[in-house]
Amino acid sequence: MLNSILSTSGASSVSLEQFLICTAVSLIIGTLIAVVHCYKNRSSKNFLLTLAILPVIVQIVIMMVNGDLGTRVAVMGAFSLVRFRSVPGNSREIGNIFLAMAIGLATGVGYVGIAVILFAIVALIQILLMALPMFQENQYEKELKITIPENLDYQNIFDDVFDTFTTQTQLDKVRTVNMGSLYELRYRVVLKDQSKEKEFLDTLRCRNGNLGITCGRPAANREEL
Repeated sequence: MLNSILSTSGASSVSLEQFLICTAVSLIIGTLIAVVHCYKNRSSKNFLLTLAILPVIVQIVIMMVNGDLGTRVAVMGAFSLVRFRSVPGNSREIGNIFLAMAIGLATGVGYVGIAVILFAIVALIQILLMALPMFQENQYEKELKITIPENLDYQNIFDDVFDTFTTQTQLDKVRTVNMGSLYELRYRVVLKDQSKEKEFLDTLRCRNGNLGITCGRPAANREEL
């Protein structure tokens, strides 16, 4: 099961049946990688399409290169440099790109069984980790922007309000607006009770002189490698 289905390393020795088997496995696993990537994650259709066809592309390149395995890996190393000319993605995207390339490398030298096992292990780990509560987004976490006059001390003015309505509060950013006459405070807060969000905002409005307040979902972080 873990042996290569290709009899030799030469590209000329690959039969039509062997080629079709490797290509079919690459397409199926590539599609499944795209499906797993969508689990609790947002991504564009173009990126999902790339994940689906990348194993096939890598497989064809590996099969077409004559010589030993070291030569094939060197060629794929040169192809991987294209990654650094593209827009940086988050760490999960990069991880799945490398997974797709590894699958293509395995099927390109005929190790179909290894490709299937590798995908099954990595996909299972991704699904299990993303299902854990520590990896899930907190639905009560909000990004809060409060505008206050310049004569107010923003350090402790809302502490009692936060103690009443939130479990966690972090001041992320402070900036001046309107020619320095106003301050805009940006917080990350976790509400105790989602149903009391309006009461929370009304209390803040009474404290900041009824100036602008914005409360919504926090922007997604794009961590990069």
